[in-house]
Amino acid sequence: MKIIDAHMHDYQNSPYFDQIARDAGHENSEEHLRQVYRQLGIVGGVVMGNGGLSLQEHCYPDFLHYCIGLDSSCFADGRLPDCADLVEAHLQRQNCVGIKLYPGYSYYYVFDKVYDPFYRLAQKYQKPVAIHTGDTSMETAILKYAHPLTLDEAAVRWPKVQFVMCHFGNPWLTDAAEVVAKNPNVAADLSGWAVGRFSLGDFADQYSGYLQQLRTWTGYVGDYSQLMFGTDWPLVNLSDYIDLIRYLIPERAQEQVFFENANRIWALGL
Repeated sequence: MKIIDAHMHDYQNSPYFDQIARDAGHENSEEHLRQVYRQLGIVGGVVMGNGGLSLQEHCYPDFLHYCIGLDSSCFADGRLPDCADLVEAHLQRQNCVGIKLYPGYSYYYVFDKVYDPFYRLAQKYQKPVAIHTGDTSMETAILKYAHPLTLDEAAVRWPKVQFVMCHFGNPWLTDAAEVVAKNPNVAADLSGWAVGRFSLGDFADQYSGYLQQLRTWTGYVGDYSQLMFGTDWPLVNLSDYIDLIRYLIPERAQEQVFFENANRIWALGL
């Protein structure tokens, strides 16, 4: 079975993420990632872009596409209105497949009009907007902005924009499932549900209630064509995480979730 990693990161030359990768049983390098992808049948990945907006900062190997990210640095000193032209330059690139927003780390709800210029660009170029939802990794983040229910209003206001709810809103799974089920223009990726290395048996024993919730609420969506596999690389061991998602998603839907949906939604042409 072919696999697409629909949510990963590219943190090269970072001692912090080098250690995170080692904790997950990996090496934080392009060569290692290419090798492990090949071994596991992962034919491509979508980088959730961090950092600056210059074109030179976003150069990726041929097996990766990327979303241009509007992280908190774009909101400093009123810079956001000046970012639209740079974002458009990225969207004109073939390997830039969308926009990534980071509510929670940025103190704006995703339905705020501050994002309207970027939703217009996404609609113009017919490329999705990925939205961070759920838990955050920084104490300075504010969780209310990252709640998945806020995505409902953006989806209604922008029905021609394809949204991707990152992390399925974890831990607000009930609300996330309803937003995806209600809105045909909202998909979700299943990344960020575990970190590091783990054995599936031990993980299932220790977190049986959590995994039952994940299975219940992804099933509640009722349409597995809206769900995509993702790893949040380099935060988790890739092989372990594939096993986890296979455990949670019915076999009849696995080809969709692991490959077909991401290939369609991100227009990867794989």
